[in-house]
Amino acid sequence: MVTPQEVLETLVGLSRRLADPALDYVILGEGNTSAGVDQDTFFVKCSGVSLRDIGAAGFVRVRREPILALLGRSTVSDDEVRDGMLAARVDPFSTVRPSVETLFHAYFLSLPGIEFVGHTHPTAVNAVLCSQRAEELLAGRLFPDEIVCCGPAPCWVPYVDPGQPLSREIRSRVEAYISEHNAPPRIVLMQNHGLIALGRSPLEVESATAMFVKTARVLLGTAALGGPRFLSPSDVARIYTRPDEKYREQVIGVAAATP
Repeated sequence: MVTPQEVLETLVGLSRRLADPALDYVILGEGNTSAGVDQDTFFVKCSGVSLRDIGAAGFVRVRREPILALLGRSTVSDDEVRDGMLAARVDPFSTVRPSVETLFHAYFLSLPGIEFVGHTHPTAVNAVLCSQRAEELLAGRLFPDEIVCCGPAPCWVPYVDPGQPLSREIRSRVEAYISEHNAPPRIVLMQNHGLIALGRSPLEVESATAMFVKTARVLLGTAALGGPRFLSPSDVARIYTRPDEKYREQVIGVAAATP
């Protein structure tokens, strides 16, 4: 059985890799990550900490249910969110503050099969998300490996004020996605904000993030050549359900579990 300390060490490694300056996914205090510990608790990045050189002290363990209760309220003040997240800390003597986006991390980690969450702001992805044609450009799939690593479609979230309003909008959009695709998304895209990758393992989060950054770069290239030529819905469905592609998808998870 994996211990909380082992989960934390794995999360530190994932966070530092996502923040590698060569990747251009985050700078300064951008982005946050989380990992489930058990049915009741998870680790999430502390507010204001840089992922680039983060250590164990840069994360805080919180209880999931109090956070989800905050998410479930139709109206809540910024002070109530702050106080509620502080009260959800497992260690009552802790002096650190969970990220304001702990709310959506709690929701994602309550979904079946989701154990790690990586939220980044890649420059190439935000070049698309901040454009006039963002939703149009992200309406289809471009190449097979995008489908294998990132699923049949991303989950689109329009711009909403960060904090509880954004987390509630994310929950609504993801629930609609699950109803349509019978599975959680692997990529969530927030207009004028950034990318969230979900996975069973750090490798799935990293693979989905890297592949979607490639997707953004390809999209930007197609914009100079008449626009994207998307794969047909039948082609996307075929790739997503092909046995050989499902095997490749499983290999990613096996590799992540292999020391």
